[in-house]
Amino acid sequence: MITNYHTHSVFCDGDNTPEEIVCAAIEQGFSAIGFSGHGYTDFDSSYCMQDTAGYIAEVKRLKEKYKNKIQVYLGVEEDAHCLVNRADFDYIIGSLHYTRKDGKRYPIDSDYECFKTCLELWNGDVLGFAEEYYSFFCDYILKRRPDIIGHFDLITKFDEMDTSLFFANDEYNRIAEKYIKIALQSGCIFEVNTGAISRGYRKTPYPNENLLRVIKNNGGRVILSSDSHSVNTLAFGFEQARTLLKDVGFKEIYTLSGNGFVKEYL
Repeated sequence: MITNYHTHSVFCDGDNTPEEIVCAAIEQGFSAIGFSGHGYTDFDSSYCMQDTAGYIAEVKRLKEKYKNKIQVYLGVEEDAHCLVNRADFDYIIGSLHYTRKDGKRYPIDSDYECFKTCLELWNGDVLGFAEEYYSFFCDYILKRRPDIIGHFDLITKFDEMDTSLFFANDEYNRIAEKYIKIALQSGCIFEVNTGAISRGYRKTPYPNENLLRVIKNNGGRVILSSDSHSVNTLAFGFEQARTLLKDVGFKEIYTLSGNGFVKEYL
């Protein structure tokens, strides 16, 4: 069974229309596809949805049109800094795309140069940067309890492009493990996200293997997602991710059904 619930379209920063995505998913043998347009962020409109009402209407139209061929779900990727109306959606992916400094928000994943700018704001203090990011994210997770936790360790997106600032730092790993244990208290599902692999930034999914082991050892749940921005990446890296999850010790992942999130055995 092939499913993906982290999918972006032309309503935000994706390449394809929702209908093109649904048709491609059917052709590729998907049993379900979930849309997760970036929720509107009033402080940064460069990548998020401008027409949320139109997005909702279009996905609902596709649900009905293709109901005999594929399950279509209406989700949203909400940034922790700007909450959406939860009642409008089938599910919420809760993510954090910004760091805060002196009352301002700065994107951490737009590109490598933006990320380096964020580090400069922290005077190269990688650990302080990580503490601020994870403490804010986990506070949001515990209060909001999104259905799915998006790319938990997004701050490591560029760690394989240059000298490793995070994975090779034992103190960073301690901080990340501390906070993922806090996030686990929410009971939310963590996505295993292959998006940075498809875009050439990483060779492994989020969260990294060490954090996946923490999730496994503490009874956490995971769902597989591609964070797709194109019909060509709807299931990108899924076999690699499944192999990694098996190696870590997971026996199942979760998928979305009419009865909520259910187990699918690996």
